[in-house]
Amino acid sequence: MITKSDYLSPLARDIPPSGIRKFFNAAAGGKDIISLGVGEPDFTTPLAVRRACVEAIDKGRTTYSPNEGLLELREEIASYLDSSFGISYDPVDEVLVTVGGSEAIDLALRVLVAPGDEVIVPVPTYIAYSPITHLNGGRAVEVETYAEDGFKLTAEALRSCITPRSKLLMVSYPNNPTGGIMTYEDWLPIAEVVEEHDLIVLTDEIYAELTYGRTHVSLASLPGMKDRTIVVSGFSKAFAMTGWRVGYVCGHPDFIDAMRKVHQYSIICAPILGQIAALESLRHGMAEKDEMMHAYNHRRRMFVQGLRDIGLSCHEPEGAFYVFPSVASTGLSSQEFAERLLREAKVAAVPGSVFGPGGEGFIRCSYAASEANLKAALERMDRWLRQL
Repeated sequence: MITKSDYLSPLARDIPPSGIRKFFNAAAGGKDIISLGVGEPDFTTPLAVRRACVEAIDKGRTTYSPNEGLLELREEIASYLDSSFGISYDPVDEVLVTVGGSEAIDLALRVLVAPGDEVIVPVPTYIAYSPITHLNGGRAVEVETYAEDGFKLTAEALRSCITPRSKLLMVSYPNNPTGGIMTYEDWLPIAEVVEEHDLIVLTDEIYAELTYGRTHVSLASLPGMKDRTIVVSGFSKAFAMTGWRVGYVCGHPDFIDAMRKVHQYSIICAPILGQIAALESLRHGMAEKDEMMHAYNHRRRMFVQGLRDIGLSCHEPEGAFYVFPSVASTGLSSQEFAERLLREAKVAAVPGSVFGPGGEGFIRCSYAASEANLKAALERMDRWLRQL
């Protein structure tokens, strides 16, 4: 008998549901659960940004914007990337405003990946990269990174997985879930391999503003790398604007022009109120952004030390707002650890296994939660671990 699922495209039918959302939904449905599972700031979008949007509504600014986004927003994005990270983009031809960074990643893969092309994805990493590659007909080739290396991608590991079908390298630093970063010196040998094998790089820099003790370095800022690198970012994390759904993608005009065409037919434009909010954030929200970053840094230090004090070894995250402690000493798999932690200690974390092969034996905890909740979570985890 034919079922409705028989009508589905195999590309859609075969992808797994989000492992992060599974634990988020379980936490949302329970009582007295402290959720460290979802990467969402506990801060509210700054008041000035919200007021700017209220004023825009009052003035009737509820229309479409140009497909590529408001010109003044693209100009501010280009200026911001130049002054903050040393990458110079033409706001007209090299910047496209999208519905969050997620749409930007999908657009880049749609215009670059042909059936059978291989996309190299260092893992552990954000869970969407491999499924989106699959949906676009590509094959994700996962290359493992390790805690002892700070979860950095190495030139040796990259070179070992390149084949004649390799087309794209997709990286995310600062990294979700590990908090790992790449320095200028780390990127130099990667850039050499990329040029040697004529790869294109898609770099997801949504956590670029959240680095601790050093400034974020984009691969696109290295000599000769701008034209073969597509930079994706947005406002969700550092500006506490997850629900506004505004991101952007920057790159060579040929890439952006192709993405703009797909964007025109599938999305038309990002929501104009979200764009107004993003513009206000860049013009008048930097102080609040920095305040949030300092708060994350304080929580980071406290939570990492707390995990170590209760017996969980933990890599020192230098970016984003996640810790990735090892749970191998408990003898439990990451999935079993997370399930029992949720059920028995009422703390929601994400098993590291959902982030790729290198994530087994770890869990991801977000410290984008209140300090009080982080301390309470540590107390609960401590009691539960002692019972184990």
